[in-house]
Amino acid sequence: MANLRFSALTTAQNRQAIPVAPPAERIADYYGIYTFNKETMRTLLSADAYKRITEAIDNNARIDRDIADEVANAMRSWALSKGATHYTHWFQPLTGSTAEKHDSFFDLASDGKAIEKFKGSALVQQEPDASSFPSGGLRNTFEARGYTGWDPSSPAFLMDNGAGGKTLCIPSVFISYTGEALDYKTPLLKSLAALDKAATAVCQYFDRNIDKVIPTLGVEQEYFLVDKALYVARPDLVMAGRTVFGHQPARGQQLEDHYFGSIPPRVNAFMVDFEFEALKLGIPVRTRHNEVAPGQFEVAPTFEEVNLAIDHNALLMDLMDKVAEKHSFKVLFHEKPFAGINGSGKHNNWALATDTGINLLAPSSKPKETLRFITFVVNVVKAVHDHADLLRASIASAGNEYRLGANEAPPAIMSIFLGETLTKALEDLDNKSEIALNKGDNVYYKLGLNRVPALIRDNTDRNRTSPFAFTGNKFEFRAVGGGANSASTMIVLNTIVANQLVQFRKDLEAQLEQFDKKELAVVEVLKQYYRASKRILFEGNGYSNDWVAEAEKRGLSNIRSTPEALNVYTQPDSLALFERMGIMNHAEVEARYEIELEKYIKNVQIESRVMGDLAINHVVSTALKYMNQLTSTAKSLVDLDMVNEAQPVKGIIRELSSRVVTIKKNVEAMIDARKRANNVPDTTEMARLYATEVKEYFDVIRYEVDKLELLIDDEDWPLVKYRELLFVK
Repeated sequence: MANLRFSALTTAQNRQAIPVAPPAERIADYYGIYTFNKETMRTLLSADAYKRITEAIDNNARIDRDIADEVANAMRSWALSKGATHYTHWFQPLTGSTAEKHDSFFDLASDGKAIEKFKGSALVQQEPDASSFPSGGLRNTFEARGYTGWDPSSPAFLMDNGAGGKTLCIPSVFISYTGEALDYKTPLLKSLAALDKAATAVCQYFDRNIDKVIPTLGVEQEYFLVDKALYVARPDLVMAGRTVFGHQPARGQQLEDHYFGSIPPRVNAFMVDFEFEALKLGIPVRTRHNEVAPGQFEVAPTFEEVNLAIDHNALLMDLMDKVAEKHSFKVLFHEKPFAGINGSGKHNNWALATDTGINLLAPSSKPKETLRFITFVVNVVKAVHDHADLLRASIASAGNEYRLGANEAPPAIMSIFLGETLTKALEDLDNKSEIALNKGDNVYYKLGLNRVPALIRDNTDRNRTSPFAFTGNKFEFRAVGGGANSASTMIVLNTIVANQLVQFRKDLEAQLEQFDKKELAVVEVLKQYYRASKRILFEGNGYSNDWVAEAEKRGLSNIRSTPEALNVYTQPDSLALFERMGIMNHAEVEARYEIELEKYIKNVQIESRVMGDLAINHVVSTALKYMNQLTSTAKSLVDLDMVNEAQPVKGIIRELSSRVVTIKKNVEAMIDARKRANNVPDTTEMARLYATEVKEYFDVIRYEVDKLELLIDDEDWPLVKYRELLFVK
């Protein structure tokens, strides 16, 4: 029987790029054609219905059932005209992926005649079986009823089924029969409303024309591509999403030649294809490039309103998976699919925009606007400082645990980079009670190359080692994992900033009683905030050991394990915060804590099982066969009176035997540790045991297996190697 690895390699190496044709000459001709957006609604709805639905979208107005009926009729007609046969409420349960239950537009009338039907009641509400989705103890498994509810602020869209016909997907919230949120969207929408209210109230001190603040988000998505045949030949990738074994190739990313390099033809064809499909769905993808690690790439969209950006990112990941199948690729979103090289993040670029077209995080040369800008920046800094551990909890997962603190990822220590210019402005504010933030004229580089147009120098650098960095007109939260739902992080960030802005108003009102001028009162409050939170600011190398020591001196947390990080959710301050801001009640927060712990346990458990299976049934069995071959060789050499020549062979046999014994011993110990953990009734304690007693065997087993990869004949090694997974495209 041929080695599966070499069979997969032959298949992968013989593939060719699939030609991809654009849907039309101009993007404008097909952008959003599969979305039931405002433009489509304007043409299909009555003027009154359109006005009322846009009021609901823009200003959170209530949608009456009669309007829902009209929208449903228009949506049905539009979907059928595009080839749709089914509809579904598309939602984001706490599994970490999206969910959908398709219902046909087809129905039978009382006379048995076939009709196409879609009422407003079906648009507004559906009932998926909630018992099979995680609830964290909010519901018993035998209590199945749950509801999905239409979110009109995120346009419905059409998803190609891939086998003829399309499905109308309606973005929705998901709640239990008793009303608790069982999804990401419900608390996200509440956090956005809370932040809008709090930020607008603060804006009123500076500009009475501002009536609404819209948090915006741009999600940069990193991912790996692996040929499908190579992927299938690696059970660990299939089961766990990452490689539990694999020796470093001679060439990895050390030459730094992959970043922004020429995109391989097959990969480029895949990118072009999924971008066409994304643009049809109204996902504004703009950027594609090679990332630092071989086999790693990135896609980035234009900024959007946060809720829509998160829906689009979840949809994009699903779309990439489907298009990858067409091109015989598998997309890896795991935070650390390969040891020793860069993992994948989901960089969340977050800002605050007003209904008057102002970015509240954009510097200005006008004094009044500058004070407003500094006000929002300092309040964000104060919010992150006061709730750094909660922000850390929002990015905690089994996958991100491998990535945080590695060379390419921000450390688990939450810190903020503001840049030299902004930091100096805050120091001047603290020391002189004035804001010396002068944008000034553009500064140009003098390159001595006349034919090259003048290049403008930004007034602040970028720091890729900072988990939460100011990048000129937004904050970039770089520590979010590549496979995560960004809603988890945005719920926390929106909530803590909203809470801080509410507190700012209280503190400002108290200061206004002591100062004649409002500006002086604002400056005084900001000075107090800056002094109380400046320890979280760090401009240096966040990857260095010096920063770890410095952070400890400053009293900043360095929470390394996922169970420890998640525990922050259940602390009294966290529970009170979410309830006070109207985002989640205690039961909902505690349920999410339980769900995240269970996901962590299951992920580590799967990795442990895959590791044991591969180690014993693939690696050890191969090593024993190879030892048998070497034993025959050594015996033949001795029989030929070539004793000296047989010694190196015997040495290899001894090393193989020693490593096999170590692997078997540690796999058995790992299984015993897993059994002990599984018998613990308390989820918190079970997660702790998986994080400490089960995972402690991972590196030991991996070390021995990776050494065997170097010892055993390449033609006998059963697992696709890193050099093949990363470089065969």
